[in-house]
Amino acid sequence: GADIANSFAGANVTLLAVTATVVALLLIITYRSPVLWLVPLLVIAFADRVGAVVGTAVASGLGLNPDGSTSGITSVLVFGAGTNYALLLISRYREELGRRADHREALQVATRAAGPAILASNATVVLALLTLAFASAPSNRSLGVQAAAGLVVAAVFVLLVLPPFLGLFGKKLFWPFIPRVGDEALTDSGVWHRIASWVADRPGWVATGALGVLVALCFGLVGTPVGLSQTEQFRVQAESVSGYNTLAEHFPSGLTDPAVVIAPTADAAAVSSAITAVPGVVSARPAGESDAGLSQWSVVLQAEPASDEAFETVDALRNSVHAISPDALVGGSDAKARDAASAAQRDRMVVIPAILAVVLAVLFILLRSALAPVLLVAVTVLSALAALGLGGWASVHLFGFPALDNSTPLFAFLFLVALGVDYTIFLVTRAREETPEFGNRQGIVRAVSATGAVITSAGIVLAAVFCVLGVLPLIVLTQLGIIVGLGILLDTFLVRTVIIPALFTLIGPRIWSPGLHATR
Repeated sequence: GADIANSFAGANVTLLAVTATVVALLLIITYRSPVLWLVPLLVIAFADRVGAVVGTAVASGLGLNPDGSTSGITSVLVFGAGTNYALLLISRYREELGRRADHREALQVATRAAGPAILASNATVVLALLTLAFASAPSNRSLGVQAAAGLVVAAVFVLLVLPPFLGLFGKKLFWPFIPRVGDEALTDSGVWHRIASWVADRPGWVATGALGVLVALCFGLVGTPVGLSQTEQFRVQAESVSGYNTLAEHFPSGLTDPAVVIAPTADAAAVSSAITAVPGVVSARPAGESDAGLSQWSVVLQAEPASDEAFETVDALRNSVHAISPDALVGGSDAKARDAASAAQRDRMVVIPAILAVVLAVLFILLRSALAPVLLVAVTVLSALAALGLGGWASVHLFGFPALDNSTPLFAFLFLVALGVDYTIFLVTRAREETPEFGNRQGIVRAVSATGAVITSAGIVLAAVFCVLGVLPLIVLTQLGIIVGLGILLDTFLVRTVIIPALFTLIGPRIWSPGLHATR
């Protein structure tokens, strides 16, 4: 416990510094300007600090106590999502500067055009995070509340604080590549226009091949173990683990952390016999009686702490003592880990459907279409499972981790679906804007052309930001960075720019029915 707590000593400062550095470098590359990157970075950095204060206050007000990883993950989300929003807004601002001489008018038009997509994206992520309120673990509920509050602050800063700063400096911010009226529009030219046109010319082959790749990656989930023992939590060697390994060479594995059994003293003799009769129990030592008529035993297990064998022994121990005394309790670290594993499985069954319901509802409201939201959610789920398969396989077979942590699948799925929908919303809202004038096929081509660069930049930034979690010594955070980073890249380069345009072209105008009528 001390080693886990110490792994976060100074980690938030390190994580924040590395995250800000990564975002700064990628913004410089994206904007190719020595000054423009400073404005969104400073706004988002300030939003992160305000979000941390607001999020902690909200979580504390609800009686939740964030653990060491909560603030770090929240900062990663705020920087990642906040940068996405800023990239979308500035990209639309640059596009409007090619049509209008007055930079303030261009900024107003860009903010009005990008605002609904940013708000819809933010609402989706915030509501998805709040589904963690249904989770069993208090730390999960705390993360959901604090991260949701931080992302609300990020959206507020991007929509209300960033535009005035952009307007203050005008076109000079884009130096040396200052947009000019009459510049060729992104919707009609560029590499993404050529890619989108190529996809639209052969949508059947492209969709089949790309979806086949995602399905193949899903098979990485087969045989990927889930569940790390107490001694497998660290990516680097911890002193407590070294001490445990030394003791385990000479004594039963469970000696360092015995299980605890409490039962009515009236049943003490029978309970004691029931404990020692369980396979895997090395010894059971009476540990005292209370004035309330309860007796306690210290029970040493043969199995390694929090291993599958320990869980089996705990289950057998509970069944054995409950047969004698229904009021008996089995506790200790192994029992706690067993309950945590069961809770993680339960949370996946409850929270994941809630996440999908939230995303589906937001897309129905946003697109006012019967088919498009269902299609988009289905592709997003397939992409998330592919990322879990690829990332899980890489974690175990490439990076050598023993297994996925119990919490990794839920958190990875949450972030992949919620953040992946960001790019879906950026793309389809632009397609919905272009379709009435240019038709379904050309509308999706123009949408990919206009958003391809910003989605690519945002995806690379977000993937890199999540990979920064690898600077922390806990395996669960490294796994989360690997899986979400790979998943965001799949979303960026395969799903949003290839699969969705191909499917929209294949299905044709009825993809928008009944909210939007497109005849071509």
